Amino acid sequence: MGAPEEEAPRPPSDITVFGANCTLHGLSHIFLPGGVTIRRLLWAAAFSSSLSIFLLQVADRVIEYYQYPHVTILDEMDSPVMYFPAITLCNYNSFRKSQIRRNDIFWMAGLLGVEQADFDDFMAAIGQPSDNTKFFPSKTFNMLEFVQRTSHNIEEMLLDCKYRGKDCGPENFTTIYTRYGKCYTFNSGLDGNPLLTTLKGGTGNGLEIMLDIQQDEYLPVWGETDETSYEAGIKVQIHSQDEPPFIDQLGFGVPPGFQTFVSCQQQLLQYLPPPWGDCKSTPIDSEFFSTYSITACRIDCETRYLLENCNCRMVHMPGTSTVCTPEQYKDCADPALDFLVEKDNDYCVCQTPCNMTRYGKELSMVKIPSKASAKYLAKKFNKTEQYIGENILVLDIFFEALNYEKIEQKKAYEIAGLLGDIGGQMGLFIGASVLTILEIFDYLYEVFKDKVLGYFMRKKRPQRCQSDNLVISVSLNPCD
Repeated sequence: MGAPEEEAPRPPSDITVFGANCTLHGLSHIFLPGGVTIRRLLWAAAFSSSLSIFLLQVADRVIEYYQYPHVTILDEMDSPVMYFPAITLCNYNSFRKSQIRRNDIFWMAGLLGVEQADFDDFMAAIGQPSDNTKFFPSKTFNMLEFVQRTSHNIEEMLLDCKYRGKDCGPENFTTIYTRYGKCYTFNSGLDGNPLLTTLKGGTGNGLEIMLDIQQDEYLPVWGETDETSYEAGIKVQIHSQDEPPFIDQLGFGVPPGFQTFVSCQQQLLQYLPPPWGDCKSTPIDSEFFSTYSITACRIDCETRYLLENCNCRMVHMPGTSTVCTPEQYKDCADPALDFLVEKDNDYCVCQTPCNMTRYGKELSMVKIPSKASAKYLAKKFNKTEQYIGENILVLDIFFEALNYEKIEQKKAYEIAGLLGDIGGQMGLFIGASVLTILEIFDYLYEVFKDKVLGYFMRKKRPQRCQSDNLVISVSLNPCD
């Protein structure tokens, strides 16, 4: 009877064989046949130290990546042609006294600071008849109609207009309503008008206008109210056509008796959305505006705030809701809006848009009229020299040069940089690569397949009889 032939089992994966063939540096010096030696222990310590340093570096790089750092890049770009900005201007005086009637004073007294006992005196001060024997106030009052009728007209204020040396006029201005009443925007881009461009920088290549602010039409200050203005002149805002003016807070004043030069430089700002920055990248959720901007957000928010608290809107606010009456202006709208602007920082939270256009400006002034031109201007406009000095101003707005600043936020650390840093640290400390990681996973898979899956496969396989291994059967009995 010959010796039984044993089945050769499948050799399991050997860590020694893996260490000898793996491209991970150091393993071939640690996993060697034989017992533990000082050399192997030193290699194991060196490998463990390098692996620990590598993991610390990886953790540091991952933390740096999830802090989402960014850098700001400033560049100056030249352009052969540039779009001219929108120019909005308002007279500091909201209502002309020549257009005020007793019925207007009856309704507007609270807003103008006029007490009921002062009606006759106020009417006399504005040059209107003070006899009220036949006066019967109207049952209702249309605030929008009052503003339209009493505001300064661009046709009367605009004495001269030139853009790039060519004549322009009131037809180039679009009416818009602000907290100053009826205002006017040059180059608004509305009503199908194309945006104006400029080919050169410097004076003479922009907008030059001469205005009469009509101080004779200013209402006398009778008391301190939200509508009271102590200034004389116009307020101006230079802005993009994509955003509405917010002139009461963002405009600058231009006084009469001076020629004001405004040198502009366009600035294009590009911010990063979260988590790298905090700009707003989603479209505006508004029924009034299609393009998001801080001013559009503020006006939209203030409009909704007044509709919720006063059930009406101010004249300058968009929409078709009911316009507040003068009484609602005084008792609700003005106090609510002042509170919202000055004290409430939670209701109207307007993020910076990710792309916006801003105009930096430098102002300089010279006195007008000169002694040599006073008589000429007085004769030309049929006014006195004193009137010319108190009412006439010249505004000259132009680009400093045909270039613009581009201020852009960029990601300082992206996924490619993270992978590059990890790969560099991996190669420096443990001499590994992506393929090395695949080798480790392949080894672990072989171990799992041989040890775990092999165990369950052998457990399910039926046991073979010992007589199967005999050349000659010595028993016919089945296996136990």
